[in-house]
Amino acid sequence: MDGVEVVGRVDGRTARAERTRAAIVEAHLALISEGDLRPTGERIAERAGISLRTLWTNFKDMETLFEASGAEVLRQQDAAYRPISPGLPLVKRVDAYCRQRARLLQLIAPSARAAQMREPVSEQLHRNRLKHIDRVRDEVEELFAVELGEAGQGREQLLNALVAASTWQAWSMLRYGLGLGVDQARAVMSRTVGALLAEVAPD
Repeated sequence: MDGVEVVGRVDGRTARAERTRAAIVEAHLALISEGDLRPTGERIAERAGISLRTLWTNFKDMETLFEASGAEVLRQQDAAYRPISPGLPLVKRVDAYCRQRARLLQLIAPSARAAQMREPVSEQLHRNRLKHIDRVRDEVEELFAVELGEAGQGREQLLNALVAASTWQAWSMLRYGLGLGVDQARAVMSRTVGALLAEVAPD
């Protein structure tokens, strides 16, 4: 029985620790979504309803918190993602792809804007961004495999152009640099992606 009690206590502590970490990540992302793009440890702890000491017991520094928060943003993206059939006509694939990209980019907009401010001095935020880019690259390679195959030696260049046109940096330029609304920005993305693929689309 003693062994069972010990295991129960350990499991209970583990569950509490996981809940605490989840609450910290939730508080971090909530503050960012409300416009506090550089929340301090003090504000995060207050929002999570814990002490500052508890915050840094669970996360040794901001980099480890950025890692956990980045993983949660990716999880939210995965939950919102809907597969698009590669068998659809090109025009429909482009439209569905850009509609989904616009929706997912709006989902991550607060955390992406916050990350832009700190990425120059944060290796973890840079790694987080590369994970997002890799996912877009994988989707483009699968969804537009036929057209990429038609590009021949220009395949890698076309792939890079498609990824660049549909990741956060381009979306940020459309939305916040040019001041376009979501529908207008999506239309520009669709035009760009469609034009790139039309050059190599099989007859």
